[in-house]
Amino acid sequence: MDAFQIESCLKSMQIFIDSNEQQTEQARRRYSSFSVPYIRQKLDYGDYTYNFTLPDGKPLHVENTRVYGDVVIERKMSLTELSSNLCQEKARFKREFQRAKEHGAKIYLLVEDASWEKLMHGRYGTRFHPNAYMAALLGIMAEFDISPIFCQKELSGKMINNILYRELRKRLERGDYG
Repeated sequence: MDAFQIESCLKSMQIFIDSNEQQTEQARRRYSSFSVPYIRQKLDYGDYTYNFTLPDGKPLHVENTRVYGDVVIERKMSLTELSSNLCQEKARFKREFQRAKEHGAKIYLLVEDASWEKLMHGRYGTRFHPNAYMAALLGIMAEFDISPIFCQKELSGKMINNILYRELRKRLERGDYG
């Protein structure tokens, strides 16, 4: 793929949002900060992935069909929500990551209003001991090759767009899509 085709693909990028993501005012603000078109779509794993138009004019993913993203972002609104996923919902959480791994997807775990310092000092709304929390999170990261991203909720939309854009650019430059 030449530089012109790569730029054309990047300009056509859209963000697919999993249809299970709740439609809140905060979500609408996040979506509006993407600065690219977005579509609510059932994703097999993750909350966000990209779509774009290939040089032959066809989209990578056809709307309203099952989508298996090559790069996905799993978003959590806080360390408290992530704690729940690592404790009470661990089996379901791991199954989703397993499906992504089976399809060779790269996974980012974006946690809003979080930091390693907050996690280590127990500044979240559960009784999950910081040492146990750290062990559970690092274990999931190692098992599924997950890249964690912590950011303020006001920046999560821009972060989602930037991660997906940079990943798509690198994959296009490598020739992953022809």
